Amino acid sequence: MIDISKMMGKLKEVQDKMKEVQENLKNITASAESGGGMVKATANGQKQIIKLEIDDALVSKDDKEMLSDLVVAAVNKSLAEVEEKSKAEMQKQTNGMMPNIPGFDFSNLG
Repeated sequence: MIDISKMMGKLKEVQDKMKEVQENLKNITASAESGGGMVKATANGQKQIIKLEIDDALVSKDDKEMLSDLVVAAVNKSLAEVEEKSKAEMQKQTNGMMPNIPGFDFSNLG
């Protein structure tokens, strides 16, 4: 016979570990270049752009920092919106497949 309390304890343990892992993803970074190195973007493991470098030859020096900030903000906003839409679609597609247990968030398992 299945011990529900042990199973719930294990489920809570897995959920806590997943939260810890997701929080640590911000410490993982990757960078990529385009235009022969004229534009360089750095993202973290949480799929957020954290740095954008634009070569001086592409834009006036006065506009460079503002342009970089605007691009980072726009990209991160689009990523956040697509994440929300993806979660909604995942919930729609898996409706009734996952148990609805108060206090447990299964949305990150997909």
